[in-house]
Amino acid sequence: MRMDDQRESDNLEDRRGSGMGGGGGLRLGGGRMGLGTIAIALVASYFLGVNPLTVLNMLSGGGMPAIEQSAPAAHRPPADDQMAKFVSKVLASTEDTWNEVFRANGRQYQEPKLVLFTGATPTACGTGQSAMGPFYCPGDQKVYIDLAFYRDLKDRFKAPGEFAQAYVIAHEVGHHVQNLLGIAEKVHTTQQRVGKAEANALSVRMELQADCLAGVWGKRTDTMKNVLEPGDLEAALTAASAIGDDRLQQQAQGRIVPESFTHGSSDQRVRWFRKGFETGDMNQCNTFKTDRL
Repeated sequence: MRMDDQRESDNLEDRRGSGMGGGGGLRLGGGRMGLGTIAIALVASYFLGVNPLTVLNMLSGGGMPAIEQSAPAAHRPPADDQMAKFVSKVLASTEDTWNEVFRANGRQYQEPKLVLFTGATPTACGTGQSAMGPFYCPGDQKVYIDLAFYRDLKDRFKAPGEFAQAYVIAHEVGHHVQNLLGIAEKVHTTQQRVGKAEANALSVRMELQADCLAGVWGKRTDTMKNVLEPGDLEAALTAASAIGDDRLQQQAQGRIVPESFTHGSSDQRVRWFRKGFETGDMNQCNTFKTDRL
């Protein structure tokens, strides 16, 4: 990606090195959950979830998670931190894209914060941990990422390249867009009234829509700023394919259980990202009004 001459966002919070302090478990719905339950939720939500803490919340049967600690002090990343500089520029590009899209639709876009952390950090949704992968918390309208995750993206998921890294952020910002439009709240409310299989199916549609919105960002950003280079699109599609539920389940347990999908298959994720990228139109991303995902 050609990002050298792009602006950086003012909405970056660097909590790395701040430390988090005590803990010893996640407090959800007024109680604590065991490590076994937490592990199940982390596996289920690993990589690009709406918010892994939502899974923990559903398992606990509680309401919104309680905040155990105040957030540590945030600061600007060091001037020579090239990875932080890159994600700041990607975040800025999402701001430019979605400000334009919202204005064109008579709305005002509220820019999210992007929080860099290591290990664990407090959020309005509970305690976020690196093992969860990148996630979005609607409670504070912030995207959280431990940049060490990009090593997993390259080494574990075999999806190197800057556009693949940018796709991760754009997907989470897609969840922020869903939150602003009221989609996330409607889905969450419906999930509370239906069974597990139906709730999972709704989660899949949410994730695929976020993939499509990430594609919209990619197309519009390239149109405005000419940032893509040969091979960049393929890198993002490789990332989308690598983290499909079917592929992750096959790798983790040697079998595929479609009714337990929460993010969509590899083919579905690639299809919806490509649809957003080819059209550049968020109106083409209504995964809730189609029979073919």
